[in-house]
Amino acid sequence: MASYLKWYNSPEWNKRIEAFSRRLESCDLCPHKCGVNRLEEEKGFCRAGLRPRVASWNPHRGEEPPVSGVRGSGTIFLSHCTLRCVYCQNYSLSQLGEGKEVPPSTLADYYLQLQQIGCHNLNLVTPTHYLPQLLKALDLAIEKGFSLPIVYNTSGYERKEIISELEGIVDIYMPDLRYCSNQCASQFSEGEGYVENSQAALKEMYRQVGGLQCDASGIAYRGLLIRHLVLPGHISESKKAMAFISDELGSDVYISLMKQYFPAYKAAEYSPLNRMITSQEFEEARQWMEKYNLSSGWVQ
Repeated sequence: MASYLKWYNSPEWNKRIEAFSRRLESCDLCPHKCGVNRLEEEKGFCRAGLRPRVASWNPHRGEEPPVSGVRGSGTIFLSHCTLRCVYCQNYSLSQLGEGKEVPPSTLADYYLQLQQIGCHNLNLVTPTHYLPQLLKALDLAIEKGFSLPIVYNTSGYERKEIISELEGIVDIYMPDLRYCSNQCASQFSEGEGYVENSQAALKEMYRQVGGLQCDASGIAYRGLLIRHLVLPGHISESKKAMAFISDELGSDVYISLMKQYFPAYKAAEYSPLNRMITSQEFEEARQWMEKYNLSSGWVQ
């Protein structure tokens, strides 16, 4: 059973939905805390307005095996982003805002249709800056029978306070752990205070849901799964990431170590991000994962 079904439509549920909606009056959903009034279509760092902008929604079979399963993860790719990664592979969505604006009622229809075609879960990709609208859509969808587990698929640049308000709503957290150095985060992603914010958020996620849990068919229904993209010339970031996970979270946390980096968007202007990672670099990152006894997960 999805976590939210246990307390949906209680006074606390309605209070939480309303509280998230009020945040749009002076937006503080992400660490940038721009304070713009999005109800009046003012736009801050992420460039998102009042209505969510959806780039695509479909069953996705390319996520980690317990998330995609055999029928796919019901993925909704949301436009805009709270980071501006110079190497973003989806920059047309995150930076250029490709997509279509829709009201929460349409989002709710997407949720229900993804459930009807058999997806294992609802996978919200880059959801942070649209949380009030996504939760409103969830409220509408539950009234019509929606019950899939929620996957919160994020860059990791989050406020602990906001994540704490998602307790009992999100079933599976799937954050990136991009950096363990604020210098890299600021230089490559404009993520001021990334380390402090992401680490606090990941600890809160782990407190809520623990390590990844799967049913008898191997499909995840609860827990934390961390993705780490190995960056060229920055293996020290991978070492620090594995150390943080091992020391502060635990060995039951599943990790997806990814080697899919390629110099997209503006990466050509930033050495050494202007090249692919080498086999030696990726192997070193894998060895750090092993040395910190992080054996649960996947290596691409």
